Amino acid sequence: MELVEDTLDIELDEFLARPLFCHLSTVSAEGSPRVSPLWFLWEDGALWIIADAEKSYLGRVADHPETAVAIVDSDPETGRVEHVGLRGRATVEPFDAERAERLLARYLGDEQSEWDDRFADLPEERWRLVRFEPETVVARDQSYHV
Repeated sequence: MELVEDTLDIELDEFLARPLFCHLSTVSAEGSPRVSPLWFLWEDGALWIIADAEKSYLGRVADHPETAVAIVDSDPETGRVEHVGLRGRATVEPFDAERAERLLARYLGDEQSEWDDRFADLPEERWRLVRFEPETVVARDQSYHV
């Protein structure tokens, strides 16, 4: 992974540990762009995304693995804007329940009994993981004065 630019005041790993949305950019079969806002887990040098096999972005990743991801953390009251843009390749991987649990715990908390029912039981035959491995990264502090 090549870090092309980094003007953030924090380490990239620390930024990617925040429970933010990533925006996965893919290409449709017709060649038009698509963006999907998704939860992610940064682990083992890759972004991991839980994917429902019935959703269309999974097929787009399989057909066109060249993808891009954008993640932004901002606070309009302070003017803080931090952006990380990643370009690389995504692959569809078998479902890994333990990795999925770590991903969901970032957003829903450690106590599974309190999770929304939609996330309580993910049958392996329906779910996959998308593994996005960045080739290049741009990490920018784009904050402004308020």
